[in-house]
Amino acid sequence: MKVIDPSFSVLDEFFVHGRLLEQIERCGRVCYKSEDRISTESARPFIKGIIKRGHESVLEMAQIVLEIEVDSELTMHKFFERIPRFCQVDKLERKQYLLSGNPRVFRDLARHHRDLKVVKAVLKRLTEFHPVLFEDLVPRFGWVPQDGIVVRVLPSEEIENLPLEQLIRHRVLLVHLIINRAVSHELVRHRVASYLQESQRYCRYGEARFGGEVVFIRPCFFKEGSDEYLLWSDAMSQAEGIYLKLLKTSSPQAARTALPNSCKTEIMVHATIEEWMHIMRLRTSKAADPSMREIMLALLPEFERRFSAIFGPIRDSLSPENCKRSQGTASALLSGT
Repeated sequence: MKVIDPSFSVLDEFFVHGRLLEQIERCGRVCYKSEDRISTESARPFIKGIIKRGHESVLEMAQIVLEIEVDSELTMHKFFERIPRFCQVDKLERKQYLLSGNPRVFRDLARHHRDLKVVKAVLKRLTEFHPVLFEDLVPRFGWVPQDGIVVRVLPSEEIENLPLEQLIRHRVLLVHLIINRAVSHELVRHRVASYLQESQRYCRYGEARFGGEVVFIRPCFFKEGSDEYLLWSDAMSQAEGIYLKLLKTSSPQAARTALPNSCKTEIMVHATIEEWMHIMRLRTSKAADPSMREIMLALLPEFERRFSAIFGPIRDSLSPENCKRSQGTASALLSGT
């Protein structure tokens, strides 16, 4: 049995350096704790495998931002009528638009709305941009060029320099959280975001490759050494013993039914700045679950350091006591940026 503190990493280096495929693989391998299999050549075969198996939720762990110029406003109006969830569109000027979404969004457009001129133009460009993500959806005779439509993929430096109103809608932040299962259950209720989580169905914690023991998150409710903490610790130890015993005759998905909410889990959270603003406002308030609040108060200064004009006002809205607490917990819980 092992007890650890909650922690986080803001994985912004993938966005900054345009390593979209590597980001998708990094997130996907958290589910099975197979990060040790990552190499310089592993991203493409990994992505091909998940597409073949239909596990397209993994493809939500990246964002593509496009600039689209059209010769007719009607062309975009037809697209607006069918715009899918998790897709953001802003009008820049007459006949010029900003469109962003994750690869799964664009794959859904290719499957269900390939009759639209904008979709044809977008998928032609994206298939050229990252073939591994879209090549299985190419029509028999390829994506036909669409007269009057120009599509350009925005590089990270251009996205960073978007006006604030557009930046918060099209810029995403990816965070790797190590928290307990109770907190993750609450976190995934935020709908306009994407998640990938460590799989208790797959991970056999009794084996060496998964640590050889069950890991629990230290509860913020009990002072270490107190009677309450000792009761909690004893309960976790018993749960681990039962779980490891069940593993001898049962599958991980059966044995996990004996595991409590205090179990450590790793979860990737991929959301726009706009959604993170909502999460921060809600989950740093006094009404939030204390365990959730603990990790969000630690994460907030890291967001503020990157985007002070956006997250500074949220931090300023907290009480002086909470601001001081967020500074202290950030250094204590920060595992990397």
